[in-house]
Amino acid sequence: MLQFSIKTHTKGTVYKNPHLFILNKGLNSGKPSKEPFTNSFVILFQNENDFDDINLTAYALWKTKFWHQFLCGSVIPFLRLNDVRKEFSVKVNQEIKDHNEHLKNINTLKLLEQSEKRFNENLNLINDMRRVILYRYCNR
Repeated sequence: MLQFSIKTHTKGTVYKNPHLFILNKGLNSGKPSKEPFTNSFVILFQNENDFDDINLTAYALWKTKFWHQFLCGSVIPFLRLNDVRKEFSVKVNQEIKDHNEHLKNINTLKLLEQSEKRFNENLNLINDMRRVILYRYCNR
């Protein structure tokens, strides 16, 4: 069973256990990060394996805009801590039930991330070559 707790992050707090920050204000609410946001919740884990399993779930919830249905506030939308605790626990428990598929998805996403990185590197090389050719053309 995965062990984690969700709290409101206080600026300047240093966490010894593995942890993940979740943005709680604005239209990007739910965005996970290893670095703290000014307005964020922190998910504290018992061990590194729990962090790896839950990190993908947090990322998936943010990318699919799952948290948008829980946003409150008319000017600056925000997430409530109780909503995040309740819904995040439900989603993590769903992932635990189908752990084999979860592991398969993690591996697939890692491969996609590597492919994306190679693609971006190639795109940067193409842009560099374009600049070199245009520079040569202009400096004749």
